[in-house]
Order: sequence, then C-alpha cells, then structure tokens
Amino acid sequence: MATVEELEAAGVRILRFVYADLHGKQRGKDVLLERAGHAIAHGKAFVEAVMTIDNSHNIVSGEAEGFRDLLAMPDLKTARINPLDPEVAMVLCDLASVPSHRPSGLDSRGALKRICARYAKLGFTPVVAHELEFYLLERDVQALGGLRPLAMRDSSVYTVGPLADPTGIVRAMFDACDAFQLEPISMAQEYGHSQYEINLTHGEAIEATDRAFLFKALVKQMADMDGIVATFMGMPVDDDESSGYHLHASLLDKAGKNVFDAPRAQDGLSVIAHHFIAGVMEHAPAMAGLLNPTVNSYKRIINGGLSPKFANWGHDNRMAMLRICEERGPAARAEVRSGDGAANPYLIAATILAAGLDGIERKLKPPKPVVGNFYAGPAGAMGPQLPTSLGAALDALEADTRLVKLVGPALIETFLSIKRYELGRWETQQNRLTAWELEEYAEAL
Repeated sequence: MATVEELEAAGVRILRFVYADLHGKQRGKDVLLERAGHAIAHGKAFVEAVMTIDNSHNIVSGEAEGFRDLLAMPDLKTARINPLDPEVAMVLCDLASVPSHRPSGLDSRGALKRICARYAKLGFTPVVAHELEFYLLERDVQALGGLRPLAMRDSSVYTVGPLADPTGIVRAMFDACDAFQLEPISMAQEYGHSQYEINLTHGEAIEATDRAFLFKALVKQMADMDGIVATFMGMPVDDDESSGYHLHASLLDKAGKNVFDAPRAQDGLSVIAHHFIAGVMEHAPAMAGLLNPTVNSYKRIINGGLSPKFANWGHDNRMAMLRICEERGPAARAEVRSGDGAANPYLIAATILAAGLDGIERKLKPPKPVVGNFYAGPAGAMGPQLPTSLGAALDALEADTRLVKLVGPALIETFLSIKRYELGRWETQQNRLTAWELEEYAEAL
C-alpha cells in the first residue's frame, strides 16, 4: 500500500513509524492516521541520542550536541498492515538530520541505500537473501539468566509439525510472516533445543533487508505476547548450537542477468564474482565488528561447530566463511556465513556488499578456495584467523579505513563508541566474584 486513502479504506487507524537503531532494534512512534499529514510530509522527530543507546538503555553520547532532534521520514511504499493488529500499519522510515533534512549519517538503512547507489553507478543491482536462526526460551528462575530452551528434548533437526513445534507458535510466526508480506519460504527446527529457522525469499537488497528487519521484530513480539522469549543472540545456551546470520548475495545487470554466473568459466563464476569474493576476504577481519557485534558473538565463533573461524571461501563448503552455493545460472550466489544472529540486518547487508564493492572497484583477486575439512590440513591452508573477541574486532574495524568510508564514518564512529562502552561494562562484570571461584576455592584453600 502506498497512499493514506488506501490505508484508510483498509481500516487502518494508526500509522506506526519505525526504523532501526544501530543494534538493529526497532524504534518508532504511533501516529493517528487522520492526523498524520504533517508527519508524513515533514517527518517525525526523535531525540538523536536514541542512536547512541546501548542494550541496557545507557545513553553513551549526545550531551555535546544538546540532545538535538533526528527526523524519521516515512517511506509510504513500505507500509504494511500489522497482522497482529489490523488497525495498525507499519511504515519504514529513513532518518534525516535537523534542520538540513539531509540523510543522517547514523541511519543503517541509509548506509545500505548508499552502497546500492554505488553499485547502480556500475550498472549492477545487489540481490540478497537473509537466513536467520533463533531460539525460543521460557522463563525459569533456576536457569542461567532465568531462561532455558522451550523444549529440552534431544534435537529434532529438520523436523516439522508438532514434533518440532509442540505449542504451534513457530507455525503461527510463519503464518504471520506471510500475512505481513515478509515472503517466507520455509520453516524447520534447527540443531539446537528449541532453535528454529524461517527463511525469507531473496530480493533487491533494500527491500529484502526491510523484510528481514521486520521479521526479527515480529518474531520477538509474538514470543513476548506468548509469555516466552525469542532471541537471535549467537550463543544463548551453553553446550548447544549457535545461531548464525547467513547472507546470500548476487548481482544483476541492467538486463536482469546474474553477473556472478559464467557458464564457460572453469568454476562457473565470472570475474566480477571473483572480485566480490576477494573484497569480502580483504575486509573479513574488520567486518567481524559489524557482523559479530556482541561479546556473546565470540562464544559462538570459539565454540560453534560450523561458525567460521578463518577468512576463506570454498565451493559448497559450509565450513568456509564464504560459501559459493552449487547452483549457477540465475541462482549463482555467495553465502557469507560468519554473521551472528544479533547483527543489524541493514549493517550486515551494507557491510558485505561494501566489501564486495571494494573488491570489484579495485579488481582484487581472491586466494585459492579451501576444499573439504581444511581444519585437518596445514595451518597455512585455513586463511587468516578472524577476530576472537569483540575488542579485537572493533579495533580491526576502526583500522580498516576503506570499509569505514564505504559504510559511513559517522555511523562507524558512533557504533564503535556504543560497543566499546558495552565492552567496558562486560570487562567490569568479568572482574566480579563468581560462584565458580567460591565453589573451586573457598573450602579447599
């Protein structure tokens, strides 16, 4: 839907202006549709410091500017009726600075738009598909953090129906995604206890990422309404599987042809595809700060069985950081597998596409692909090691000036500020006395 009249005819009373903060969390305001004219034309004001809030709602910066305004400018063509409340239509917003009304440097959706515009100048349209895993947890005061998996039966990976989803909530989520025009393809249980995956169809990068952003918020909201918790964090359960965020990417030319496909090439991949791969390899350490944005992310990397630990690529190899899927023709694509479920959908898409763009513009050449279980081979065959801590990843991101410039210096500066504040809080927590220390030492020593 694209007009106020169409929304009114559909029974909508409230227009919900929403956008992503730098964590990828949904922020917004509800506006009565009959009084929304000014906000639609001129935007809805928010305090810009909302973009510097950490996950515990500490305001990390903003005082120096006097907590100035930020405008959320609605993109009416993105309006969707909320399947959980048909009187509400969600509309995605672009963020603009005040008073200039120029695109805000803190807008992750805007960062993705800028990268796509760079591709357009080369005659390419990026296409992506977002593949997200999540856990459903229930509250238990005896469990770590007060949460445990909803069903503690042994894993029933790739099962469906009541065996995988005894309460029916995942099916309800799947149906709601369809009603919300998020274009779901399939659903199934993953390897972890109460771990699931709902796949969304591919599309042009901005549109497909809008759907992924709305998907994460919808899943969390539906779980909350059911009295449970849905989490996309990378490692929410000890001694179980991790949750990744895999992004599939390809490029179309002006005729709609997949430019990664090259039937006459030995590996079926074009020179452009190889440049894209090389760009991702070049920037892989720096990308970790945005693709693995929490201290918990690195528990996934260290402990997760198929979580990439090295910057490498391979043909249909799920151990590699970048997997070239076996399909060719229109379906030729790269799958970047190093992302953590907690990542901001817009930043994960913008970062991967920016790295690939740099490879294309500089005509970089990738290293040789890895084959099979490269962990069993010589250490030099694995590729450079990816960061194993948030601190190391943030340092690598800050040092990669090419990637910073492509994604946006203001956005990266603010992101680093938030994440280093979060890291400081974690390090303080690490210095606190733990139950393990008392159990290990108090009586023995």
